[in-house]
Amino acid sequence: QVQLVESGGGLAQAGGSLRLSCAASGSTFNMNLMDWYRQGPGNEREWVARINGIGETYYADSVKGRFTISRDNAKNTLYLQMNSLKPEDTAVYYCRGEKYGNPYWGRGTQVTVSS
Repeated sequence: QVQLVESGGGLAQAGGSLRLSCAASGSTFNMNLMDWYRQGPGNEREWVARINGIGETYYADSVKGRFTISRDNAKNTLYLQMNSLKPEDTAVYYCRGEKYGNPYWGRGTQVTVSS
């Protein structure tokens, strides 16, 4: 079993920054693919960013150049550095891990960006 717990959300002003963390515990060995998703008010959950086991990163167009995904394997922690925040970034942010094709989700952390 894998447990994922997000933290670091909160209130930020437009143009500001936040750093989200996702702590993984349990059987995390071979959990190479890690993603961030978000779900804004009234919206479907959308994919934000991915990092694989060798550190390659991928981003949604809406966050490219502003957000940076990273991981610290020694700490079993995934990060999302969010800069130049916009009101449309307001959402609950979820981390997702995948192991042997099985997805694991955290419960999310709220990010609110005021204009």
